[in-house]
Amino acid sequence: MEKPQFLIGATSSGCGKTTFTLGLLRALYKRGLKVQPFKCGPDYLDTKHHSMAAYRESYNLDTFMSSPQHVQNIYTQQCTDANVCITEGVMGLFDGYDNMKGCSAEIAELLGIPVILIVNAHSTAYTVAAILYGFKHFRPDIKIAGVIFNFVSSSTHYAYLQQACHDAGVEALGYLPKCSDIEIPSRHLGLNIDHKFCFHDFADKIAAQIEKTVLIDKILGITLKPISQTIHTPLPSTKSSLRIAVAKDEAFNFIYPANIQALEQYGTISWFSPLHDTELPVADFVYLPGGYPELYLQQLSSNHPMRQSILNYCQKNGLLLAECGGMMYLCNSIRNAQGKSFPMCGFLPQTASMENMKLKIGYRKVIIGDCTFYGHEFHYSHIIPEENLTSTIGQCFNAKGCIVDTPVYRKNNVIAGYTHFYGAETGHSLLEIAQAGYRNNH
Repeated sequence: MEKPQFLIGATSSGCGKTTFTLGLLRALYKRGLKVQPFKCGPDYLDTKHHSMAAYRESYNLDTFMSSPQHVQNIYTQQCTDANVCITEGVMGLFDGYDNMKGCSAEIAELLGIPVILIVNAHSTAYTVAAILYGFKHFRPDIKIAGVIFNFVSSSTHYAYLQQACHDAGVEALGYLPKCSDIEIPSRHLGLNIDHKFCFHDFADKIAAQIEKTVLIDKILGITLKPISQTIHTPLPSTKSSLRIAVAKDEAFNFIYPANIQALEQYGTISWFSPLHDTELPVADFVYLPGGYPELYLQQLSSNHPMRQSILNYCQKNGLLLAECGGMMYLCNSIRNAQGKSFPMCGFLPQTASMENMKLKIGYRKVIIGDCTFYGHEFHYSHIIPEENLTSTIGQCFNAKGCIVDTPVYRKNNVIAGYTHFYGAETGHSLLEIAQAGYRNNH
């Protein structure tokens, strides 16, 4: 059965891929279609917004953190019952972690889907003919199905852009005008997820504009292709009776959905909130994902029963994996940007500080013993050691294979660090990461 499938790419970052993607997801949802969203690369914020716009979980497609076969499996499995499948690219179409490795074009080629290209038309007109010609012919095996222009000043401006498309041999599929109402506000960690931001109103506004100035029906028609019926699934694992507790609330929510699906193979998941609950669920394994703990310091610090419950679990050799914000929560304290200190769980003898914020970002390959795991680092905080340095394990490399100083802390049976691990592939689950650290500790 054929269904529309395409990747939304761009000539560079800042062209409006995410704005257009969110609006199109919402527009198609409002038409009554089941739309399956995906995101190229490691971004866990865009997928959250995709899910809100389409009312359907969005999944990451990443060929650094997982194998090509895994990417194909995830795509095929999630597309099966959808009417339309839309993948948002990352950066420019050919920008990868090492030249083209891991870029949006690589994902489009791997999945055999065409590209809808977003072009920033601000302060340009016929020159886009040369840009489009270059994108069309640089990699002829990557099909550019058509182009959407963003930041268009008028219908006359768009007419010039259409002429450029005609001469470059690329289909013009519409445009978005310059309009402050459909520009996404930003925070220091990416898209705005604050409760004050009325996301659904925002998505509805973009959807309404897209219905006016974008040829949606044409896009759906020219991107029809069959979904592969072959799914190469890993060998089935015997589900154990493990009790798995996962933190999820306003402060801790940077979670790859595929990670949770993988954890479900090992046992039963219970969700809990470090903000609102007073104790951990009974658990054999606890997962503290990243998030925005720095926005909820007073509330987290004031929840003494939960802090004590987590501290007791860690001190009694409970198996736990903490990533980025989750790791910060386990520290003695977190300092905000102004230097004010807020007591946290007190298990790791160090302070996490938001002072003098500096971005640290990149793919990570972590080797612990004879096991290799993959993930991504993205944070502005830094760690200040206190009385005793926390033990570290393993060795960490960036996408180029160079050693980086990103630590993986180990204390008792707790593994913690800044890396957001992708643990959805067999042999790389979050539980296996924690167990590798456990073995390294004994």
